[in-house]
Amino acid sequence: MSGEKLVLHEKRGQAFWITINRPDKRNALNASVIAGIAEGFHRAHADDGVRVIVLTGAGPKAFCAGMDLQPGGGFAYDLSKPSLDFADLLRLAQNSTKPSIARVNGVCMAGGMGLLCMTDLAVAADDAVFGLPEVKVGVYPMQVLSLLQSMAPQRILREWCITGEPFSAHEAKDAGLLNYTVPTAELDAKVDWLIARIADKSPTAIRRGKYATKMLATMSFDQAIAYAEAQIATLSMTQDAKEGMAAFVEKRKPVWTGK
Repeated sequence: MSGEKLVLHEKRGQAFWITINRPDKRNALNASVIAGIAEGFHRAHADDGVRVIVLTGAGPKAFCAGMDLQPGGGFAYDLSKPSLDFADLLRLAQNSTKPSIARVNGVCMAGGMGLLCMTDLAVAADDAVFGLPEVKVGVYPMQVLSLLQSMAPQRILREWCITGEPFSAHEAKDAGLLNYTVPTAELDAKVDWLIARIADKSPTAIRRGKYATKMLATMSFDQAIAYAEAQIATLSMTQDAKEGMAAFVEKRKPVWTGK
């Protein structure tokens, strides 16, 4: 892989694809890979023509096998910094105003589970294998838990973390980690189908909706409903909302400005 980019960026229509390009290392994470994924999110947000971000791994075997355990790899933390690079990537994804899709093409382990959970939607090959094997090397999926604890049932999550044993795509879907599982040959078609279902919707509604969803998760009902009242009133005054209502009345497709 010498001389090749560890993370590939490619705009395909209205989707911005971020591909971890270390198939010989099962697309394991190191500082350069984490930086490359973050750069991809920044590039996608800087392009008004991008409506969806797709995150995946190169090759047929792995989405991401987690942190690179070789000396100087993913566990080479700079403890003088107040935050870790991988944690900052999860923060970046959670603050993203554009929807993201994980295209899980193979093994998804440890830090790879963090990448899966930081996206909004996920499609996996039905033979993909998942797991949180950190206890096998003497650590625990601390950063991943920050997202995973609100997605998976507690009893199942604790079993995954404490035993470190792998589980199937169907088990991942049943636990709420995936939207769809499909045969590998149908993976790209399903991702394209999902992209199309997002790209024709209002970017303003999605942007403000993603932000509101994050905020509502921290509130009591009384706080949440008061916040939601203000948000729907504000959203109704945007250009996209006015265009959407007009298009409905005029029985035509809306033309979104994203404003």
